Amino acid sequence: MSLNPAVAQMATYPFVRLGEARARVEARGVEVIDFGVGEPREETPAFIRRALCEAVEAEPVAPYPLAVGMPELREAIAGWVRRRFGARVDPATEVVPTYGSKEAIYGLTQVAARPGEALAVATPGYPVPARSAAVAGVEVASLRTDAAGGWLPDLDAVPWERLAILWIATPANPTGAVAPLGYLEEAAARCRDAGAILAVDEAYVELWLDGDPPASALQLADRRNVLSFHSLSKRSSMPGYRSGFVAGDPELVALLKRHRPNVGTAPQRFVQHASIAAWSDDEHVARTRARYAAKRDVLLPALQAAGLQLVGGPGSFFLWLAVPGGDDEAFATRWLERGVLVAPGSYLGPGGEGHVRVALVPTLEQCERAAALLRAG
Repeated sequence: MSLNPAVAQMATYPFVRLGEARARVEARGVEVIDFGVGEPREETPAFIRRALCEAVEAEPVAPYPLAVGMPELREAIAGWVRRRFGARVDPATEVVPTYGSKEAIYGLTQVAARPGEALAVATPGYPVPARSAAVAGVEVASLRTDAAGGWLPDLDAVPWERLAILWIATPANPTGAVAPLGYLEEAAARCRDAGAILAVDEAYVELWLDGDPPASALQLADRRNVLSFHSLSKRSSMPGYRSGFVAGDPELVALLKRHRPNVGTAPQRFVQHASIAAWSDDEHVARTRARYAAKRDVLLPALQAAGLQLVGGPGSFFLWLAVPGGDDEAFATRWLERGVLVAPGSYLGPGGEGHVRVALVPTLEQCERAAALLRAG
């Protein structure tokens, strides 16, 4: 039997490893408060749930969803982009709904890169782009980031001569780094000069804990060669709905529209109706953001009292912390034995060593209990 060696040799996905570690500890009777996996556990707003249920009842025969998405959904997305960023996108030519953002991020390599070309990605970072490149036989150029550089990739370190895609995440997972608009503008211009794509993962763009709202690549005056990836999982506490979108350069969006019917990853129509409700409302997002800030305010002093140093940026719902002594896996293992699960930074790529990522996804009450556990030593 012939297998793709990249898949056969691929290490276990890091968050699967976290789940396995949690299960081993829970099997011994320890109650674990999970700050490891960045899965929102806030209640999906009731008006979104109602929209989904009403859509199911309205269509007793459910047709296959079109890969281009419902026009009403694309209009709602364009409306949100206009309200949030002051930018205009054409819902007919510059937007395509997706099955969350993960599948779209993974799939871009298959559409836009060839063996022998390079995909550049920040490390530590979200592992999906690099994994998709490995499976496709595309070179992965890991751009190591650090606190001194604001956890943003050095654009001079990009292999421009063979680049197919440059991935920038803002706010970034796990570091919380937020890219200024000027940085995105320079990255886009250099990608155009190189004949490459600037792909910007903005799944956390509605979540920030301090400072000004993060900017979007959709605010760029020239969006040629630019794609922006978004998701409702974090913004609207809808991880299980699997709904997001890609927007940007009309030529690239048209390419995605030609490709996506082959893979069948369009959101179900009832999910699209729920998504219309979500993108059309901003008040629930402000409330969600306030809840994450409240959790941070409860947990961060206890983390700092335990010797950790906050070194990440203000974006996302992650705290990126340097650990005393520098051994992130040993540190995370000790805490897990006490019932507090965090993600070792080394799980998230080179440059993550000596750090842990704390996802502010448990309830406020659980955050308070975890803070008490940390203070108790």
